[in-house]
Amino acid sequence: MMKLSHAVLGVTFAFALPLSAEAATFDARFDTLTGAAPAVIAHRGAPAYLSENTLAGTELSVRQGADWIENDVQPTKDGVLVVMHDGTLERTTNVETLFAPRNGGYNVADFTLEEIRTLTVDSQSHDYPGFTPSSENPFRVPTFAEQLDALTEYNATYGTNVGIVAELKYGYDPVSNQKAIDTLIAHGYDTPDKAILQSFSHENVHDAAGKLAEMGLTLPVSQLGGAALGLDGQFYIDGKITLAGLATYADALSLTSGSITEELIAAAHDLGLPVYAWTFRPADLNAAFAQMAQFIEWGIDGIITDNPDYAVAVVASYEVAPVPLPAALPLVLAGIGALGLVARRKRA
Repeated sequence: MMKLSHAVLGVTFAFALPLSAEAATFDARFDTLTGAAPAVIAHRGAPAYLSENTLAGTELSVRQGADWIENDVQPTKDGVLVVMHDGTLERTTNVETLFAPRNGGYNVADFTLEEIRTLTVDSQSHDYPGFTPSSENPFRVPTFAEQLDALTEYNATYGTNVGIVAELKYGYDPVSNQKAIDTLIAHGYDTPDKAILQSFSHENVHDAAGKLAEMGLTLPVSQLGGAALGLDGQFYIDGKITLAGLATYADALSLTSGSITEELIAAAHDLGLPVYAWTFRPADLNAAFAQMAQFIEWGIDGIITDNPDYAVAVVASYEVAPVPLPAALPLVLAGIGALGLVARRKRA
């Protein structure tokens, strides 16, 4: 197993590298399923800093070095997929200042796209030091298609290859599942390095996996939820299905961090299933190490976090050579300050 010894030193990172400098490759091996570094998955963008599920948050996440952006997808009243976490609009937008309640509330499904386009996402700040969004409407609720197009543009601008983790944030809905798949295909996100689908709904995961298989696509589908060891010695997801049963159609697990153990990760890896842990919300870099280090040592395949900059720094500390860095290097650790990280990885 991989072991880590790390120290946080009062030394600054070498931020003077030219933005066009070619990053050095590294030969560090991790106990992940593939041996690659665990992926940093930006949860709804970068909601520790900017409003969630917005084009601005996505762009900041790319610039902070995230490998994947996780966004939630829901259908409007007229059947258009928009990027929105809650089934209702009032927590994250200014809907109450513009519309009266409908059917006793503000359900996304009760408003048309045209109406939702008038809203502003105000769940968090609209400002981040040193960052100006390039999008024309960075805090408007984006459609799923707009989010994908924006991510394509950001990748081209910053020389990155950030993928999308699309969470099907609704109950069992085969029609919306097909729309999500078709939208990914139409916008060029149709390969495993570009897109992952996930859902808490076991029915949606099974349905999406079946649809993709019928279409001859290899996009991974991940089951969200929690894991627990049963009396029979097998791990169960949400008490509904064993790992072995899930592995017959799903491709990955996205599990609450509190339900993950080293034994669970090993059992999933034996079945070819990567494991992603959620959701890390560290207050600072020291807290990020405290929260994430054990999971990395266990072989976690992905870290889902509201703070992609901190997660990038923690993962980078395990490398034996410089990590490939995003074009906008100063933003990677803009929220961290003048800290240097030294880590020595050992094999038992």
